[in-house]
Amino acid sequence: MTPTLVRHHSHADTATPVDPDIRARDWAEIQERMLAPLYEAVYERLEVGTGTRLLSLGCGSGLALLMAAGRGALVTGVDTDPDRLALARARLLPDPGNGAGHPRLLAGDPSEAAPADGTPYNLLTSFTPIGCSSGDAEGLVCALRSAVPLAARGSTVVLTGWGPPERCATAPVLRVADRLSDGAPTPRTDGWRVARRDDLEEVAFRAGLKPDGSGRVACPFGYADLDSAVRGLLSTRLFDAAVRATDRAQVEKEVAKALHPHRRRDGTIWMPNVFRYLVCTT
Repeated sequence: MTPTLVRHHSHADTATPVDPDIRARDWAEIQERMLAPLYEAVYERLEVGTGTRLLSLGCGSGLALLMAAGRGALVTGVDTDPDRLALARARLLPDPGNGAGHPRLLAGDPSEAAPADGTPYNLLTSFTPIGCSSGDAEGLVCALRSAVPLAARGSTVVLTGWGPPERCATAPVLRVADRLSDGAPTPRTDGWRVARRDDLEEVAFRAGLKPDGSGRVACPFGYADLDSAVRGLLSTRLFDAAVRATDRAQVEKEVAKALHPHRRRDGTIWMPNVFRYLVCTT
């Protein structure tokens, strides 16, 4: 499964923050699919199928859950973003009358996602890549400490992160977030930072997990035009601190400038990236 170049109409007012619902749709319609090769590689390696009971941490708008359910897995997703979660529900629960055995989508802390039938999960995933945003590892450790008790002993846990900056063409674009966030009036808990080689292993150690293999997956970011690229990247939340420190129009201008080296003759944007995943056991 490869990223798709998607063209969308621009918003009229970029000087003010975009409505959360619009940003969630930008994520679902533009950006989320860029990580589909990562989801597919993990599911293929782990042979996800009818025997899989999956809990997805930070399930977002549900694409990874949809792919797992398509393989026959019984899936549960938890997320703190109500707008992304609403889109996930629309994708996975089109029939309000769905009963037991159908996907479950829950808001809040992973500890709220206890299996409905009492049977523990055997696979936990976190497909929000760490190693790029300040504080992301800390948040993942907390989520894992809440979720691991819901899984059976010896279950598989998959953590994901950005690859080395030199293998990620998007890294220079993400540095815009760090530069524009300097001097922010409040302490930063988001924004870009350099990925470290052992980020995932450190999270696994702190969460009491045992690493049991890893892999790298090429996930190019491809966009139909500059507007779609800017909107998709800002939907990742990595530029939130920069928007607060300046304004959205300034951030969009700087991101568009950083994207120019990746613009092809037909106007599309193409940025090769590598993401890493770590397979652990509880």
